[in-house]
Amino acid sequence: MRAARQRGARDREIRDIFSFCSDPATLDGIAWYLCYLTTGKHMAFYVSFGTVLLLLAITAPAAMAFGFGGAMAARSRIPPVSWLGKGYIAIVRGVPDIAFFLFFVIALDQAFEWTRHQVLCPDWDQPVRQGNDFVVCDAAKLPLGNAPQWVHELYGFGVAVLTFAIVFGAFAANVLYGAMRAVPRAQIETAEAYGLTRRQAFRRIVVPQMWVYALPGLSNLWMVLIKATPLLFLLGIEDIVFWARELGGAKTPRFTDYPHGDWRVWYFLALLVFYLVFTRVSEIVLDRVMARLSRGQATAAGEAQRKAA
Repeated sequence: MRAARQRGARDREIRDIFSFCSDPATLDGIAWYLCYLTTGKHMAFYVSFGTVLLLLAITAPAAMAFGFGGAMAARSRIPPVSWLGKGYIAIVRGVPDIAFFLFFVIALDQAFEWTRHQVLCPDWDQPVRQGNDFVVCDAAKLPLGNAPQWVHELYGFGVAVLTFAIVFGAFAANVLYGAMRAVPRAQIETAEAYGLTRRQAFRRIVVPQMWVYALPGLSNLWMVLIKATPLLFLLGIEDIVFWARELGGAKTPRFTDYPHGDWRVWYFLALLVFYLVFTRVSEIVLDRVMARLSRGQATAAGEAQRKAA
């Protein structure tokens, strides 16, 4: 009760602060822009930046998991497993990202619904494929038709994350596969001579040292992943590109209380600044990580550190 009263008091304070926004036609100058930039749609625009950051926070480790699994499969001594890993890397890397995104999201969604259809509606007597239509029973639809809006948005976001993880996981697998092979073979043979099994040598020798070889490629992949986040717009998610186009387009008094001309250049300029700042911060962090991993390593970066010391 106390928390509810505090929230109510806070909401009343906000309404009092922006009470002059009740009649936009009477506003001018800074007051007009202040009210304009605090509308509900602009709040959704600001939240969409968090959507992009959340996508990156979830996709990066998920892509690394797919990448490590793909790299392990590619270097397997079992031929079918090795073919599977190398095929995953080659196929996904060979298809343009935008084509893969537009195809895979639809295919993945239909695969989920078809699986649920087979389990939940065994008595269905009509074909699922009816011309260009994909028809399943109501119980098999994802999400359900009567589900709240946030469920639809969460489902779309989850499918997008999975798609991003699979696509960039293939690139990460190629980087990690090369990094694993870059670890000096003599160190692995020495570990095996001391009695370590092949699995123990991989876990204690290869994995700790491969990151210094993989980080340059993974750093580039991280930058590409950041630049690929506008693809959320193509997947129907209301991301920063969607809201920049929606808010920046010309508005007339008939359709909005805040009419203005075509301001898309300013909104997309804001996105440009956001991405430039974000990538610059990423570069600084990655450079520090690289310096830490290179310390004491028999690499060019490690040799440069020793000479500097």
